[in-house]
Amino acid sequence: MRYRTLGRTGIKVSPYALGAMMFGAVGNPDHDDSIRIIHKALDAGINFVDTADMYSRGESEEIVGKALKGRRDDVVLATKARFPVDYDPTGATPAVPNRSGASRRWLITALENSLRRLDTDYVDLFQIHQPDPDTDLEETLSALTDLVRAGKVRAIGTSSLPASDIVRSHWIAERRGLIRFRTEQPPYSILNRGIEREVLPVVEEFGMGALVWSPLAGGLLTGRYRKDEQNTTHRSQFGFRHLRDERRLDAVEQLVELAKEVGMPLTHLAMAFAIAHPGVTSAIIGPRTMDHLDDLLAGLDVTLTDETLDRIDEIVPPGTDVGRLDMAYNPPAILHPHLRRRPTQTRPAA
Repeated sequence: MRYRTLGRTGIKVSPYALGAMMFGAVGNPDHDDSIRIIHKALDAGINFVDTADMYSRGESEEIVGKALKGRRDDVVLATKARFPVDYDPTGATPAVPNRSGASRRWLITALENSLRRLDTDYVDLFQIHQPDPDTDLEETLSALTDLVRAGKVRAIGTSSLPASDIVRSHWIAERRGLIRFRTEQPPYSILNRGIEREVLPVVEEFGMGALVWSPLAGGLLTGRYRKDEQNTTHRSQFGFRHLRDERRLDAVEQLVELAKEVGMPLTHLAMAFAIAHPGVTSAIIGPRTMDHLDDLLAGLDVTLTDETLDRIDEIVPPGTDVGRLDMAYNPPAILHPHLRRRPTQTRPAA
C-alpha cells in the first residue's frame, strides 16, 4: 500500500478510503457482517474510514465504532455533520429546527453525538456534509476551530463546497486567525469530471486533500447497468435518474469496451482513473457486501497508462460532466428559480 499525505496535514492515508454509508439499515443491516467487511479492508491496508451521522440515522457510526475496538489508533477516522440524523430526502418529514446545519449550536451537538456513537474521544477529520447557505462561513469556522483546540477534532473539511467558497473560507481563516479547511470531499468519476476545472486546482493551490466520493458514478461504472437492460432492480426500487440517463449510458457502453480492450474490469478502470489525478488524495469505496469489497481490493494496484487515460479523455473530455448524480449538491442559485429569473413586470389592466 502506497500511502499519501492528506493535503498538508502530515496525516498518511490510503488511496482508497472505506466509506461506511452502506453499513446499517440503508445497505447492510447485519452488524457482524459489516464489521467483517471493515476488518478485511483494514487488513488489506486501508487506514482511512469515512462515515457520517446521517448514514442509517447514526447506525453506521455505531457499526464503525464497534469495528474499531482495539484498532482506533491505527485508523484515520472521518465523519460528517450537516443534515438531520433522521434525514428524509423526500421531504415528507419536516426537519426539526436547530437539529441540522453548520451553526455553532448544531455542530458542537452533532460532534458530541458522533463521538458517543463511534465510541471514541476524537475524530481525525470532521467535515461539513454540504454547504449551509443559512450560516455564515465565519460562524462555522469559529465553531470548528474551538473543537480542534479542545482536542476533539484533528482536522476539518468540507464536502461539495464550490471553489469560490473554498477560496473565501481560506480568506476568512487567515483574517480571523481560525483553523483552515484541510480537505474537500467532492463527487468525481469518469462520468463527472467537472471538478477538474476549478475545485481540484483550488484544492491543490491551498494544500488541501481531496477525498472524492462516487468514483463508480452512482453505480453506473460497475457495469451492472447497461443501455439495453431497462428493468434492473436498482432502477425500479430507487428510481435514480442518473441510472436512466441516455448520455451516461452511452458513455458507459464505450467505457465497457475500453475496459475489455485493456483487460480489466470496468470497476478497476474507474477506480484507477479516480486516484490518478494528482489533486486526488483518496477515493471513497462504499461496499455493501464482502464480494463488492473483494472486487475493489483486487484493483487496488492498477495503474492506467497515458494511452488509456487519453482514450478516457476522448469518451468524456476533461472538466466535463455527462449528466449529473441525483445526490449532487445544487447551490441555491441553481436550486431556486427566483434567484435566476428576473421578476415579470405586469402592467395594470386598462
